[in-house]
Amino acid sequence: MSKYEPLWQNVAKDSRLAFKLTFEEIEGILGFPIDHAFLTYKKELKAHGYEVGKISMKEKHVNFKKMS
Repeated sequence: MSKYEPLWQNVAKDSRLAFKLTFEEIEGILGFPIDHAFLTYKKELKAHGYEVGKISMKEKHVNFKKMS
């Protein structure tokens, strides 16, 4: 199980087609700060029916979208 599994499960529970979470919200779900490893692990989310869209370092948020 990946250290990001709690985030993937949380995203999979959301029924919206697309949404964004701030870094602060993500860190609250995970219990630790996200880092560059997130870029490596983001492909795991596809197994839950979603994918990571744009990651804004300036605005500090991540877009998620449901896969069709």
